[in-house]
Amino acid sequence: MNTKSVSEPSSLTSALLERVKEAIGASDGWLPFDRFMALALYEPGLGYYANTLPKFGHLPQGEDGQGSDFVTAPELSPVFGHTLARQVAEALTSTGTDEVWEFGAGSGALALQVLDALVALGHPLRRYTIVDLSGSLRARQEITLAAHAATVRWVGALPDALSGVVLGNEVLDAMPVQLLTRVGGQWFERGVAVNDDGGLQWADLATALRPPVEIEGPQDYLTEIHPQAEAFVRTLAERLERGAAFFIDYGFPEAEYFHPQRHMGTLICHRAHQTDHQPLVDLGLKDITAHVNFTGVALAAQDAGMEVLGYTSQGRFLINCGLIDVAREAGPRENAMMQKLLNEHEMGELFKVLAFAPTGCAAGWAPMGFVAGDRTHRL
Repeated sequence: MNTKSVSEPSSLTSALLERVKEAIGASDGWLPFDRFMALALYEPGLGYYANTLPKFGHLPQGEDGQGSDFVTAPELSPVFGHTLARQVAEALTSTGTDEVWEFGAGSGALALQVLDALVALGHPLRRYTIVDLSGSLRARQEITLAAHAATVRWVGALPDALSGVVLGNEVLDAMPVQLLTRVGGQWFERGVAVNDDGGLQWADLATALRPPVEIEGPQDYLTEIHPQAEAFVRTLAERLERGAAFFIDYGFPEAEYFHPQRHMGTLICHRAHQTDHQPLVDLGLKDITAHVNFTGVALAAQDAGMEVLGYTSQGRFLINCGLIDVAREAGPRENAMMQKLLNEHEMGELFKVLAFAPTGCAAGWAPMGFVAGDRTHRL
């Protein structure tokens, strides 16, 4: 099949639907949701993160007629990246490394903010490596980061070994998840099939898979498990020889993630700054995401020989890293946007920060981002 990027939304959706139906046919009529999600997001030239349609921005429709679907913390305010850079600088010094690795760099805004701030802090890097599978996003990143062209490089996969400070902002939530549903006391894996009209529909198969904890109560229940995110963290942990990793995302510890009252799961779609719960329609035109089970991620890291350095809310992490001092030099608009980064009803509480490092690499080091309000004991 031709995987060249398709620019017209209707043509893109039609082409991606045909690709999904081919995959369903090759899987005896039933496709696990994680495989569907991988196609919907990453199929070359067609998937949401692999096509050329705009994604990041403040407004659903810009002056140039180009829309956006959601805004991340770096797009909200440069204060985010400038503050995070303080933690990065400390981590580089404490681990004796001189390179940053960023996964899923999006528009490149975070990389630019971190690079600019490290220069201002007198801590220039030897290299800033971006790991990103999206060719269209890489093109945008190259423009954004032109001033740091001598420092930045792109790779399409993890090397066998690396060292440095790893950053992942809203990366884990975009990794495909499996859906489990309990109906009438029996567990099923939820997948995708083709309906009589040639569209897509949900289809459940009995399974031995279970959530990592027992779900209390007899009620019907829908949730996600995250084998791909956990496998990614294990692989990273096995290859990170020296340094530290910081992941920022929305999610919960296990006890909250699989709470009996969260019976509809966390899967959600983003398009034009609106949300919906219909991932099987408008393929390639919307983001599909699920909250992160931070307990599962932390256990995966520990199983691969890492130690958890800290876990806390984004708001507390940024304050610990000196956001208030950084914001004093920002303008009124940046300070207004800063409140969205901190407020509990905005991103400050829903987003969490988890950090880990190879065992022994960070001996005696307490990262500034967790000096107050560390919640590692809740994982």
